[in-house]
Amino acid sequence: MSSLILVLVGLAMMAAGYLLYSRFLGKRVYQLSDAYTTPAHTMEDGVDFVPTNKYVLWGHHFTSVAGAAPIIGPAVAVIWGWGPAFLWVTLGTVFFAGMHDLGALWASQRHRGQSIGTLSGRYIGARGRNLFLVVIFLLLLMVNTAFAVVISNLLISTPTAVIPTWGAIVVALLIGQAIYRFNWNLPLVSIVGVAALYGLMILGDQFPLSLPETMLGIPDRGWWIIFLFTYAFIASLLPVWVLLQPRDYINGLQLFVGLIILYGSFFIVRPEVVAPSLRDAVPAGTPGIFPLLFVTIACGAISGFHGVVASGTSSKQLDKETDARFVGYFGAVGEGLLALGTIVATTSGFKSLATWEEIYNEWNAGGVDAFIQGGGDLMNEGMGIPTSLSATILATMAVLFAATTMDSGIRLQRLVVAEMAELAGVKLSGVVATIIAVGCALGLTFSMGLDGSGGMLIWPLFGTTNQLMAGLTLSVVVIILTQLRRPTWPVLIPLVFVTAMSLWAAVLQLRTFLEAGNWLLLVLDVIIICCAIWVIVEAFTAITKARKAPAVTWRDDETMPGELADARTS
Repeated sequence: MSSLILVLVGLAMMAAGYLLYSRFLGKRVYQLSDAYTTPAHTMEDGVDFVPTNKYVLWGHHFTSVAGAAPIIGPAVAVIWGWGPAFLWVTLGTVFFAGMHDLGALWASQRHRGQSIGTLSGRYIGARGRNLFLVVIFLLLLMVNTAFAVVISNLLISTPTAVIPTWGAIVVALLIGQAIYRFNWNLPLVSIVGVAALYGLMILGDQFPLSLPETMLGIPDRGWWIIFLFTYAFIASLLPVWVLLQPRDYINGLQLFVGLIILYGSFFIVRPEVVAPSLRDAVPAGTPGIFPLLFVTIACGAISGFHGVVASGTSSKQLDKETDARFVGYFGAVGEGLLALGTIVATTSGFKSLATWEEIYNEWNAGGVDAFIQGGGDLMNEGMGIPTSLSATILATMAVLFAATTMDSGIRLQRLVVAEMAELAGVKLSGVVATIIAVGCALGLTFSMGLDGSGGMLIWPLFGTTNQLMAGLTLSVVVIILTQLRRPTWPVLIPLVFVTAMSLWAAVLQLRTFLEAGNWLLLVLDVIIICCAIWVIVEAFTAITKARKAPAVTWRDDETMPGELADARTS
């Protein structure tokens, strides 16, 4: 079968999702209104709360939520065949991810930009909030440590990506000054910025850089991890307009251009899909497709991490409430396009089924390397881009996706640490909270040696934890919608499905960790399951109470909707 069919069907579904379904959500479910003044204006501080052009904010949100996961997840999941992965990515993007991201963004910015953890305390209860924060902390710890390892591995395996990776920081700093200090024309700045990034890729392809294998007893992988966390520490304390926003924006544009090049290669080459739609005989040790498919592909279908980003940073920068549809829903569509491109590249970027089976000969095979290899060959054949430069472009895409997620992840971890300390009666400064956040991440990353292998220690829990987080976020949104007497089925159906699949997968993992004698993961898995079940039970209790209680209304002139509405019925 021609891969062009997958591309056209996938693009049509996602376009319809944004043009039709997101419009329904914005008008009927979330009832977005420009009459409401967002926290970016009412609480503007020039650091975290900054009114932002919706295209710039989309770039921040898209690159922060995407990371490397929409590449890794689909590139691993196609081991079951392209059919299940394709269906979950397309349907998940349209009916799950876009709704989830838009809902979390809407709920947070209607409550002074508060995090989803804080909102859980308001709508579920104090116990629910405390357990919610535990899950969020562990999720961010997994993302920050694992992505540091992924980036360091890519910088070592593809040294041509080193110059564009670090050069992107300089470009972002200049763009931030051009947009906010000098008020230069945004389209012009965007064109120059993207051209500069691709110029850096060409330069990097000509001048690959590598660290010595060992310096001061620390291997090169360890040094890259130290450099990454040092950068993330500094970046998380800077005002968002200085580095975070412009870096994410220009990376978003560059990454979207990369997707256009990749998809253009699909249209020109029209490669045949060599992988089966459903693989009859999977390699030994491969788990069953149910429920593992739905946690292996998280980002690119639905991801709880998105709700943390939407309520942690994006909601504080929303200029108009109606911009939430473009930033939240279309941000999820952008990630879905990356996941779809990954599926096509990893199932049709190889010459034959035998070659594909050599790559996918065991569980967890494939991944980023299969994406770079398959996609690079297609770009070389379709666009005439040299193989080395194609690999540099795709590797840089993967690195920048992961790096921008780390940027936001450390900032979010800092906010969560400060919130947890405040609940304990301790007020932490931003610097101290960031030191604790980075210290925890570095401690875990180097817990198994100076090569940073500890960064992947708790990563096996990411899929289930991430999807449980999505279910917990949706439970808060359902409670709010129930109080307002608005349609809940677009949220309730995905909530039940995702929660059921995630808990099923988490329980199956218990047996795996027990048989392997992995007591750390076993204990963490039990903690996560207990926290999730407890919050879900309390959430559904709150939903039942909300259905029986009088309806509330939100006014567009309220500082925090609900403070006045709780005492007012309609």
